[in-house]
Amino acid sequence: MQVQPNKNTRFYEYLQSQLPVFRQVLDDSCVAQRRFAAGEWLLTQGQKVDHLYVVSVGRVSMNITVASGKRFQLGEVQCDDHIFGEMEFFTQILCQWNVVAEEDIDVAVISAARLSQAMLHSPEITMFFASALAEDYQDSLNIYTQRLLWPIMYNIAYDLWVRHQSDVVLGGFERIDSEAERFGTTSRVYRRAVKALLDRGLVVKHGHHLAIGDLSKLKAFLDDKIDSDD
Repeated sequence: MQVQPNKNTRFYEYLQSQLPVFRQVLDDSCVAQRRFAAGEWLLTQGQKVDHLYVVSVGRVSMNITVASGKRFQLGEVQCDDHIFGEMEFFTQILCQWNVVAEEDIDVAVISAARLSQAMLHSPEITMFFASALAEDYQDSLNIYTQRLLWPIMYNIAYDLWVRHQSDVVLGGFERIDSEAERFGTTSRVYRRAVKALLDRGLVVKHGHHLAIGDLSKLKAFLDDKIDSDD
């Protein structure tokens, strides 16, 4: 979640007015500043979360691994005062996701104990967490549902279409294996799907990145796929 409230949220005006209070609570609950090197993990799946992290600027990624070793990448975030560990802060469950620094970053370490006491004295700041977590939940559920119900070829095409239509928080990866994991599949299956899209002229490659080759053809492909699955 971001410290700065989303303008589209129902309570934006109230949250904006209370933002100095929220920032002060975070500052008062900060116990350290720490640097993470590229590739270092801020949070590890299965750990107990006693501290939250505020990343003012820098890239991080999130992934989860199942018992078989298969990994799902949620994506990469270009941080702008993003908080990590907030879910586990409220639920007290073990950490669900690995959060990895994609470049050297400096973070503020927030004591969960201090933050919980501050929230009891300033309960109005729970609105920041409630609004942000609701938004994150809907975004994440949309991603999971999309990956689950559609084939890989459609998901890659749809991902490009969404990124063309609007700004998205979660970015992709240059590495093929990580990008395949973002779509919940293997590198071999991912490459095969990309090749099929390239052969149809729907996408083009610019270095390590995919781009829309023909916007109208891509939209027609997506619409036709939806109709054929009805």
